[in-house]
Amino acid sequence: MQQGVFPFILVNIEMICAKWHKMIVDKYMQKIKYILLMVLLCTCIKIDAQLKRNELFDAYIEQYKDIAIKEMAKYGIPASITLAQGLLESGAGQSRLAVFANNHFGIKCHDWQGAKMYKDDDERNECFRSYDNPLQSFEDHSSFLVNKVRYRSLFSLNITDYKGWAYGLKGAGYATNPNYAHRLIDIIECYELYRFDTINASSVSKNEILNTQTAMSNNASLHAIYMYNDNYYLNVRKGDTFKSLAKELNISARKLAHNNERSLNSPLEVGEIIYLKRKKHKADKQFKGKPYVVKEGDSMYSIAQRYGIRLESLYYMNGFMPDYVPTVGEKIRVY
Repeated sequence: MQQGVFPFILVNIEMICAKWHKMIVDKYMQKIKYILLMVLLCTCIKIDAQLKRNELFDAYIEQYKDIAIKEMAKYGIPASITLAQGLLESGAGQSRLAVFANNHFGIKCHDWQGAKMYKDDDERNECFRSYDNPLQSFEDHSSFLVNKVRYRSLFSLNITDYKGWAYGLKGAGYATNPNYAHRLIDIIECYELYRFDTINASSVSKNEILNTQTAMSNNASLHAIYMYNDNYYLNVRKGDTFKSLAKELNISARKLAHNNERSLNSPLEVGEIIYLKRKKHKADKQFKGKPYVVKEGDSMYSIAQRYGIRLESLYYMNGFMPDYVPTVGEKIRVY
């Protein structure tokens, strides 16, 4: 009898252990994956005396570098610091907080009145800010540092002093990790982010249309995002639709189509410009008194997209009816 009971007990113990193991794995696998990802991403590995960089980090940098440069010009925060913090805090956009709340900088609620997301951090179930899209997170990050008294001394540092900024952020309590400053510095130096701290933001924000030859190749997973006329835009690649772009950017597909004055299912052409926010009524100030000369193949819509202007505003500025077709050589007012 005892010989029959003992194997039965062993079988049950094995079953209980198997269930327990599955529960543990299911509960913590996501955290384990994220930790492993961070270990891999935040490490520059030397192979055959050459530096091996992580493709996810490179893609993230390519996508958000122009935003970081623009924020640097506007607020005085080194672009290298903004990118390094975004990379570290969001795991190159792969963290749960970045995916579900578009929060790339780990900013907690504090006096936040907007949408919120709760997750365990230093304490259980802490409150974090939630945004409609990643771009809002970058803007709020800059505003957060500028408006908090404890970070004020950082703005007296040289814009190229990324080490001073890294140590200053840690000293001011941005993160509790004792190695936070060193991790930021490692990322900046590994990926040479300091090269963005000396770029003139006018080359990002005021060019008529930015040169896209240096954008990511069509095989890259993320689109490069640029800035123009106080807006963000990307260039369409083969196979893109409003729905696929919306999924990548965490923006409503209908809203994205609406921002570009298009229907949700209208086809997109390779190379065309798609704006992420509602366009302005006029072009950039540099085009005041400088009308656009219509070229072969132009339409009122293509001109509006070129300058980041609402189509209805372009018609109104020029006194045209909505069915007007411009002719080659004609001058179109854009400001």
